[in-house]
Amino acid sequence: MLTDRQLMILQVIIDDFIESAKPVGSRALSKKDTLPYSAATIRNEMADLEESGFLEKTHTSSGRVPSEKGYRYYVDHLIGPEIHQHGLGIIERLTNNGIYEFEQIVQTAAEALSKLTNYTSIILGPEMFEATVKQIQVLALSDQSAVAILVTNTGHVEHRSFTLPKGVSSSDIEKLVNILNDRLQGVPLYRIPEVIQNEVASLMMKYMNGVDSSINWIRTLFTQEQAVKLYFGGKANILMQPEFNDVDRIRSFYSLMEREDEIVNLLKNSNQGIKVSIGHENGVEEIKDLSLITASYHIGGGQMGTIALLGPTRMEYKKVLSLMESISKEMTGAMGKWYSDKS
Repeated sequence: MLTDRQLMILQVIIDDFIESAKPVGSRALSKKDTLPYSAATIRNEMADLEESGFLEKTHTSSGRVPSEKGYRYYVDHLIGPEIHQHGLGIIERLTNNGIYEFEQIVQTAAEALSKLTNYTSIILGPEMFEATVKQIQVLALSDQSAVAILVTNTGHVEHRSFTLPKGVSSSDIEKLVNILNDRLQGVPLYRIPEVIQNEVASLMMKYMNGVDSSINWIRTLFTQEQAVKLYFGGKANILMQPEFNDVDRIRSFYSLMEREDEIVNLLKNSNQGIKVSIGHENGVEEIKDLSLITASYHIGGGQMGTIALLGPTRMEYKKVLSLMESISKEMTGAMGKWYSDKS
């Protein structure tokens, strides 16, 4: 159990280190008006905090830096988020500027969040299997090839190129598009194979030629694994942090950014609400020296996405937690309205 004096000293040390990125010494602390204690008293308390695991001593300085345990205690017990009385207005400004499509809104929000914090922002779109079909188009590129365009209710657009079966004419393609839109509009993506098998196939047999091969390639075309969309902002921001001054750490970070499947799994495992994972709590080697803050947002129809900020463990937690709470509420409100307008 920490004493009131230890709590005060711990908070000042962490606040100071977050601002300066330099180890904090007892002499410098004793000169602060917020700590009415002598350098000797502060030094003794710092030694106790180090022994308890809240502080660490660096090899290059006599000062101390916060440990992961120290940051965790700081986040859980010593700070509260800053209050934004009127919100950030990020999403409102986007819609006022005529931006209404889901992907544009989310990408711009990711970029705005990274600029406000100087950290790397990542926004996970809704699980695409929970999205529904809004429209399907099939465009012939040649006699042998075509591209299918799938638009979902979330504004996600996906293009899939494929080889046309022999004997499929432009008239067949037109009939197919009409059948697909008639039967698949409003259908969740995960139910597409079921509807193709039970409804679309019989209509294709009635109105199209060469149905057997056509049914097979339609089924294959629309049962591919659905990607979960990631939106990044400020990937290079991490390079501006003093902690990233060696090539190996930079290479490791960018290697993870390229492995989007791992990032998706990391963010999908986040709970609803706001969650702070510090250092090794992330369970990923490449970000063992970073903090990850996630917040959920809701779109409508039970769909949920995740907003994330990735930065050094020396993160401005008070500011970031407030920003994440605000943008989560704004996105949930705006996306709920967007979803109802699109439905």
